[in-house]
Amino acid sequence: MHTALLTDFDGTLSPIVDVPSAARPLDGVPEVLARLARRFASVTVVSGRPVRFLWSHLGAVAADRVAPVRLVGLYGMESAGTDGAIVLDATAAAWLPTVVEVAERLRIDAPDGVLVEVTGPSATVHFRRAPTAADWVAERTAAEAAVSGLVAHPGRLSVELRPALEVDKGVVVRRAAEGCRAAAFFGDDIGDLPAFVELARLRAESTTDTVGVAVVDEETAPEVAASADLSVDGPAGALAVLAWLAEETAPGASG
Repeated sequence: MHTALLTDFDGTLSPIVDVPSAARPLDGVPEVLARLARRFASVTVVSGRPVRFLWSHLGAVAADRVAPVRLVGLYGMESAGTDGAIVLDATAAAWLPTVVEVAERLRIDAPDGVLVEVTGPSATVHFRRAPTAADWVAERTAAEAAVSGLVAHPGRLSVELRPALEVDKGVVVRRAAEGCRAAAFFGDDIGDLPAFVELARLRAESTTDTVGVAVVDEETAPEVAASADLSVDGPAGALAVLAWLAEETAPGASG
């Protein structure tokens, strides 16, 4: 069976942390991904993170010339080759100056504890350390979206402003599943919903067998689990399933 396996990073391979830059994959993740890449037609880590961040933690398995793990960042707007070279979508790159301007305006009056993070052609406003600022974040990001043309995407105690492009994790799933007989995706957040929707579409068209795995905890939005076929308990649960799939005795995993 030719199978495409895709997984999110934050909240799926890595626990959610207060400071985004402090996120790290669980122990054993790189080794499991390497084994999966030798069993499946393709293995992809697709994240809202910049590829540079993913490479800093998973570069060794992404650089494997025999069975590389593909790294896709910014919801599909950039990707890395086995040599670490990063390719940013040209249309997305045109939004870089706008994103910088928006982030600067947001930082001027951001409440204490609110972090404005620029990741290439997108900006994320984190309020995990300032949950009482939720209304401010919602109002200010909506206002900035209205004047800049960026689109506001809610996340885990955050709102991300991204270019108005037809690029999301669903598109990444569609491309990875092309030519495959099966596809699976692991994700935990609202930003992963397009991937689950794409899996359902592929299954409905009877072109691909698919499985969507929701990685849930107390913060997970209800629609995430509702959109998936099954749920596991947090990143540890996701890693356990991935490790099982990486075993040679796991059914239906080879090819």
